[in-house]
Amino acid sequence: MSGSNTVNSIFDIDLSPKPGKTYWADGNREWREEFIYFLLIDRFHDDLERAPEDKPNRQTGFGNADQLQRICGGTLSGITRHLDYIRDLGCTALWLSPVFQNNAFSYHGYAVENYLEVDQRFGTKKDLEDLVEKAHSYDIKVFLDIVLHHSGDNWTYPGDEKYYYYQGAVFPFESWRSQDLPVPIELRNPELYWRKGQIRNFDAYPETREGDFENLKSYKNDASPEALLVQQILTKIHCYWIRETDVDGFRIDAVKHMGEETVSQFCSHVREYAYKLGKRNFFFFGEFVGPEEMYNRYIGPKTSVVIEDKAIYFGLNSVLDFPLYHILADVIRGVSKPQKLVERYESLRQGAMGRGEFGEFLVTFIDNHDQLGQLIKRRFGKEASENQIIAGIGFLLCALGTPCIYYGTEQGFDGSGEKDFNVREAMFSLEDPKVNALNKSCRIYQQIAALAKLRKGNAALRFGRMYMRKLSVDGKDFMLPTFEKCLLAFSRVLYDEEIVVAYNSSQDENDEEYVRVDPLLNPQGSSLRFIYGQQGSVNVLLNEEGNKHFIKLKLEPGQFVVLTNKS
Repeated sequence: MSGSNTVNSIFDIDLSPKPGKTYWADGNREWREEFIYFLLIDRFHDDLERAPEDKPNRQTGFGNADQLQRICGGTLSGITRHLDYIRDLGCTALWLSPVFQNNAFSYHGYAVENYLEVDQRFGTKKDLEDLVEKAHSYDIKVFLDIVLHHSGDNWTYPGDEKYYYYQGAVFPFESWRSQDLPVPIELRNPELYWRKGQIRNFDAYPETREGDFENLKSYKNDASPEALLVQQILTKIHCYWIRETDVDGFRIDAVKHMGEETVSQFCSHVREYAYKLGKRNFFFFGEFVGPEEMYNRYIGPKTSVVIEDKAIYFGLNSVLDFPLYHILADVIRGVSKPQKLVERYESLRQGAMGRGEFGEFLVTFIDNHDQLGQLIKRRFGKEASENQIIAGIGFLLCALGTPCIYYGTEQGFDGSGEKDFNVREAMFSLEDPKVNALNKSCRIYQQIAALAKLRKGNAALRFGRMYMRKLSVDGKDFMLPTFEKCLLAFSRVLYDEEIVVAYNSSQDENDEEYVRVDPLLNPQGSSLRFIYGQQGSVNVLLNEEGNKHFIKLKLEPGQFVVLTNKS
């Protein structure tokens, strides 16, 4: 085995607390307060000393189609040396792409061959420990991206041919690709894998659970003894990484491809281990591309599963909000009517009833590294102006949910193409060893930082109830917006405070409209003060009947503003 002085069996793993180690408990901050920065380790920064061009305008990411299909050279230590860039953007949590040793062809981390080693192309376990320690010194949490459904391409079917799922047929195992892998050695057991070939239909059950992700080999994840053994192995592996590096949460890949019992038991057991180390807020969020009604089977205390031992298992804290992702970008760009956005928040309200106390707070995003089902992959910045990018992230920071920004969005990256690598650009030049894209002078970066600071300083933007606000052009007839280019407004209300967020989605016309506000919190004669995007204040007005309270806003094209009723 490569790195032969390290553990290679789960029986070699020591889960007792590291001697002299005080594990970070992050005070009283809840996961719904975080602002997450998601990056691909290989694409953020390498080990060279580089600097950005000091300019206010947006930048395009580095790398051509050929370069972006291969390792670019980003490292853990490169991230550590530039954590101030993430901190100063206002992010409070860092989500790392998978760190474990991968198949040689993989740059993204989702093809694991050794779960007990950091991929040497990214660095060492010590580098990961140092990154987490420095992040904690900046009050930043660190989440690891983990894969429980499948391993890397570590073995072959007969003739090393492609096999495809066919009516649940089990195909023969031929051989391991390496005599030393996968690690831990307990995973070198063909009976732990479904061996049913590649998934053709990702929405067909049981194919979507039992099939392979292209050439990545799926583990059994039912109630069989083999599946339970896989779960025990993977649970101990990931507890080991909490013990070794003090990470604060896991983003779990491909959740819908596993049973809710499997996910719930994994989360519960790992959460119990984190409690033993004094980490009380360990965060689990999942990638779940599917109908929202399925979320309740995986999230929180309603994901309870009573089995033979009569225990109740608590699953994920949250999932990535893909339904919002598929709606928000077009609304912000003014090319889609906001009706579906309004419906999305109504759906969240209704669905949250079965998801526990924070059931409405899904992890929200407008850019992503993995754009399933889209013929052309494109970053939000591909067809968005600077103002639209600022408004898109501003919306996430002010609206319900835990906002997550995809690396490079804060610089205006605009990658696009037929494959996912097109939206996974490097933030450092692959030709000039002195240049990176970590430009704090960029207007988009600075405005996102200002909005993140605003969110951090206003409890209503983190905890408040959210209401989409009705609008009027005459102060008499109010309705929710119905046109592509419109004024979009919502409120966050926390006890006696109301914060109003408004955005003009037109890029070429001013928009002047009346916006409803809470009458109990905003009596006649009071005012709301601008705290972002404009100076001054606006008075609270009443209609002739005295039963509607509203403010009058006039916004320039693409303008995003925030107001508060507190002085």
